[in-house]
Amino acid sequence: MFQVNDMIVYGAHGVCRIAEIEERDFNGSSIEYYILKPVYDEKATIFVPVLNDRLTAKMRRVLSKDEIEALIESMPNEDTLWIENEMQRKERYKEIVSRGDRTELVGMIKALYLHQQKQLAKGRKLHSADERLLREAEKMLYDEIAMVLHIKPDQVVSYISRQLPAENGERKETVV
Repeated sequence: MFQVNDMIVYGAHGVCRIAEIEERDFNGSSIEYYILKPVYDEKATIFVPVLNDRLTAKMRRVLSKDEIEALIESMPNEDTLWIENEMQRKERYKEIVSRGDRTELVGMIKALYLHQQKQLAKGRKLHSADERLLREAEKMLYDEIAMVLHIKPDQVVSYISRQLPAENGERKETVV
């Protein structure tokens, strides 16, 4: 069970702080809720019933700094998760976002980014579903990395590119 002030990742909402755990009365029944405050959306509040396994399964502990650094280091070696069939891709990517597995998110982001580059070279855009899923996956992953490393979410891509080895084996110092 999570505690008040724990930092967690909650689905596509990204990093949240458990502000309270309290009982609320809805329609005559008292239900205990985690009350989540997204770190990067001060105005939002999310209520998650403590006893709802389907919803609490979306709550994951925030990775440690060492785990984030290991994830970044593994990024060049992660397979891309491209699926040619649009409907199958959409369903699989929805599952990945729903599960929030960081390694799968990396593979999905890589696949969509590479596909986006191919489409741009042809003068086209990503399908709207791919674009939306890419944004959700990036938000989930980049918000967590930013919070753990004490940087802003819009600094994550440049941080990652500086950490990854260049083709000659040395660290990159420029944004890709």
